[in-house]
Amino acid sequence: MFRILTFSLSALLFAGTASAQISKNGQFRLNLHEVKALKTGGGTNAPGSSNYSAVKEIVIMGNPSKQGMYMILLEIEPNTKIAAHMHPDQRTATVLSGTWHFGYGDKFDSSKLKELPAGSIYSEVAGQNHFAMTGKEPVIVEITGFGPSGVTYVDPKDDPSHK
Repeated sequence: MFRILTFSLSALLFAGTASAQISKNGQFRLNLHEVKALKTGGGTNAPGSSNYSAVKEIVIMGNPSKQGMYMILLEIEPNTKIAAHMHPDQRTATVLSGTWHFGYGDKFDSSKLKELPAGSIYSEVAGQNHFAMTGKEPVIVEITGFGPSGVTYVDPKDDPSHK
């Protein structure tokens, strides 16, 4: 059962780089400028990401590789096409900036993409294949889920971590 969580939004600026800091009681605050200034803390093969080098994952709270609630930001470079894949956990997402093109199915099909501009929301159903792409601008997507997460491509040859 999902609980309604209230997050009061804070960012800590450290040596010119913003990073999320969650207080002992779970509070944090980030405006869009601070979100855009966040930097990745690990590799692109983090659980919950797509393994593409053009997709940077920033963990805001929790740990996508462990059981429990997590929140990640995906920063996707322009002109990125992500092949059909799925995640083992139920996820909800909000497009924070840019225009995300998102579709459901077992293979990338541009006719099934829906344009999702900033402010749009969508779901990534556990075990359901989906695909996405960006246009000429970068995109930032916030994803919240209940881990453990991961990624499995419909065609393993599409998984960039195997190349």
